[in-house]
Amino acid sequence: STSDPKNETSMNFRLNRPMNKRTALSLLIGITALAHAESIDIDTVWAGHPVGFCLLTHGGQQYVAYYNAERQMTIAQRALDSDEWKYTHLDSFVKWDSHNSITMTVDDDGYLHLAGNMHNVPLIYLRTAKAGDASTFTRIPQMTGQHEERCTYPRFFRGPSKELIFTYRDGGSGNGVNYYNVYDHSTQTWSALIDKPLLDGEGKMNAYQSGPSPGPDGYFHMVWVWRDTPDCATNHSPSYARSKDLVNWESAGGESINLPIRIDSGAVVDPVGPGGGVINGNIRFGFDADNRVIVSYHKYHEDGNIQIYNARFEDSAWKIYKTTDWDYRWDFSGGGSIGTFKVGLSGVSTKDGDLIQSYRCPVESGTWRLDPETLKPIERANPSGRTWIGERRKLESDFEGMTVRRASDIGDSGDPNVRYELSWETLPANRDRPREKPWPQPSILRLHELSAE
Repeated sequence: STSDPKNETSMNFRLNRPMNKRTALSLLIGITALAHAESIDIDTVWAGHPVGFCLLTHGGQQYVAYYNAERQMTIAQRALDSDEWKYTHLDSFVKWDSHNSITMTVDDDGYLHLAGNMHNVPLIYLRTAKAGDASTFTRIPQMTGQHEERCTYPRFFRGPSKELIFTYRDGGSGNGVNYYNVYDHSTQTWSALIDKPLLDGEGKMNAYQSGPSPGPDGYFHMVWVWRDTPDCATNHSPSYARSKDLVNWESAGGESINLPIRIDSGAVVDPVGPGGGVINGNIRFGFDADNRVIVSYHKYHEDGNIQIYNARFEDSAWKIYKTTDWDYRWDFSGGGSIGTFKVGLSGVSTKDGDLIQSYRCPVESGTWRLDPETLKPIERANPSGRTWIGERRKLESDFEGMTVRRASDIGDSGDPNVRYELSWETLPANRDRPREKPWPQPSILRLHELSAE
């Protein structure tokens, strides 16, 4: 059943609201250095399927957006020097769709913005009436009033002049386009950043992108795959484009790309066809020591096994490097949220002069050092950097199939040696379909404060 979750009898399993008990840990580092970390219970949350939650730290306050035990969108707020949470319950309930994540941001005047619980439905967008006060979240019925009836994948980010931008997909898998809006702080209104979609499948496909995000070269970079139908096996054609202003776009070689960007716009990196082992969510970009962009993805090799590939733009063309030699094939297909990916990868980055890349596969997982010329692994690496210590949640539920979910802080703690993350427990995704009972009891949503070693 996909009936209103407020009326589902499983909610009789709801736990009492936690007492916000702070768990203090003293962790001995080396012999004399003592670090302090802590965890705080926030609320009980629905555990029947995963949906993305949001943690935002800003200006001495923390805001957590999530679905509570009744699956109601809820905002918890606290001052960083307090253990007490204030709760705001919004008039929005999630059903069985794992696409319906929540995201937040704060504008230049301190007002909070929120979007979420959307998968091919009309825009759900709220803004606070009072700066910094989550209890004043108010539904705003529209941003621009255009192309807001079939929204998915909301994202707030800052543009090249630190302007606040909002992007989302209009449409569905195999038939969708991507729009971008920009916020005017003086009038508290949104307008279209460009007067057309950025990515357009022309009714034949849609794009799943990573970015746009700033690189080390003054450009915003974006990679994506195209997808023909709701079946994830129909992903194809890893692609790339860049822009300095998010309005005028160009290829890796600097050739101008007319908008909207389409499959034939000259942005394809590797012409992998449908069924070729490409999937949305596993395409990344990074840079080598010379700031040359590298696009990372996986596809099936001619022997049928899945492999990670790194493509670098060299001598006016993309050169494709096969990075792995795995004896493993990951077959994926079908619609809906498919749950845990069996293969994962990061973009390529440089650390201490080395080119590194993280990876995950049933065959092996870890981090490589890559040969800067061949992009083949030289050896396993333990990349240098700060280690974050503190209590991290271990699985507590004994309900079969439960896993620990995490969300990183998208804000700023104000202290470079402190960061925060959320943890909670749910069953894995179920292709966005209802599960038969029994369902797990709600789990505890917990905030963790981590300290740099």
